[in-house]
Amino acid sequence: MLFKKLLSSIGIGAATVDTKLSKAQYVQGETVEGIVDIRGGSIEQHIDEIYLALVTTYLREIDDKKHEEKAVLARYKVSGSLTIGPNETKTIPFQFALPYDVPVTLGSSRVWLQTGLDIKMALDPQDRDHLAIEPHPLVAAFLEAARQLGFRLHHVQCEQAPRYWQRRLPFVQEFEFKPASGPFKGCLDELEAIFFLSENSVEVLLEIDRKARGLSGLFAEALDMDETFVRFTYGTGDIPALPQLLADAIQKYS
Repeated sequence: MLFKKLLSSIGIGAATVDTKLSKAQYVQGETVEGIVDIRGGSIEQHIDEIYLALVTTYLREIDDKKHEEKAVLARYKVSGSLTIGPNETKTIPFQFALPYDVPVTLGSSRVWLQTGLDIKMALDPQDRDHLAIEPHPLVAAFLEAARQLGFRLHHVQCEQAPRYWQRRLPFVQEFEFKPASGPFKGCLDELEAIFFLSENSVEVLLEIDRKARGLSGLFAEALDMDETFVRFTYGTGDIPALPQLLADAIQKYS
């Protein structure tokens, strides 16, 4: 028995965990449902806590170099202390609402659910399940409005945010668009959008990168003076007029 305990302490013959989700694709703010299956190992083990951690990655700049960092978006307690016997199985259901600031899994952005068992004096068993996160309808409406104006989604990435942009998290997700056709082709180099989403509205921070024109334009571009930041907020009732609202905001500051 002592030998089995020793093996379990280094993960051999220890309890295992497997999380099963009702589906793999979700929208920002949607409720996630599933079960955690625990199977006992070769000896009885006491589990202090079963938890789920919602995790993503973002780029952080250190000494002019970008490094990938992990960020825990939320942590959910599935169960308190319990004991699992040898080869015993336990199934624990769970549900929780995704935060509205969970990144959309476009581009390099990844989101996963990490399940852990806290077991004293042993390696904690873990399980990882990736989630596909689709844009909230309010964000999806912006993407469609941009498409109607001739913008093509070029790049999506989570990056460390300056303190004055940070809300709950140390990073923001940037959506970069290129004008491929329409009224802004030839006028802008790119358009970047950051979304601060809540249940019924979204605040958008736009970075409008004007195309350099002439010597003064090239000088402004070299000094990053060709970029303008614009904030505006819209809700569900504004969706039909969103293409025009976006076009007006760009025209005003470009």
